[in-house]
Amino acid sequence: MARHQAMEEELEREELRQMELNILPEHENEAEAVVEAVLFTMGGSVTLKQLATALDGDTKEAWQAVQMLKKRYETENRGMQIIELDNSFQMCTRSCFYENLIRVAAAPKKHILTDVMLETLSIIAYKQPVTKMEIEKIRGVKSDHAVNRLIEYGLVFEAGRLDAPGRPALFATTEEFLRRFGVGSTDNLPQINPEQAAEFKQEAEEELQYINTETDQRRTEDIGGKES
Repeated sequence: MARHQAMEEELEREELRQMELNILPEHENEAEAVVEAVLFTMGGSVTLKQLATALDGDTKEAWQAVQMLKKRYETENRGMQIIELDNSFQMCTRSCFYENLIRVAAAPKKHILTDVMLETLSIIAYKQPVTKMEIEKIRGVKSDHAVNRLIEYGLVFEAGRLDAPGRPALFATTEEFLRRFGVGSTDNLPQINPEQAAEFKQEAEEELQYINTETDQRRTEDIGGKES
């Protein structure tokens, strides 16, 4: 009798464990496993179409599988997480474990973004695709160095050429930009209110005025030096 009761209790506990783990049908578990293997192996972002190809199914099936895997990682508090980037998915380490990783690996080189680079990056993010001439028109100063550094850091890339005389390059932000700033898409960037826009414009005008004044002063000094 006691043995029978113990067996029933064990069965009840097993049922509870299964409910807590939210065990899925075998084919759904297999789809999750395939998605997990692909994301882990590829390392970078993987499109829904690529996941569908791996599953030999359609994008709807791929989306359901990746969403279930994402939820499982979150509920089980795994060290990895699945993030979405412009309708693509990537497996990456949870940021809360970065310090643990640094303990066993050399600290990565951190790219420092200056105020000038952040200002240039903001213009590109909100106006993309945008030419260097447009960036300089908004900032009021040359931006070659800032744009080149942003490209070097992998935050900006040349997205094409404008169909205009000289065919100037068009610049846009990269997936690394989305990862660095924690947004899934450029559509999720915070909106700039009119007051902020006016403030940015005023700062740019003041900066331009300062530079022009400094340039005029140097020219005057050069002329005076030549005359003497």
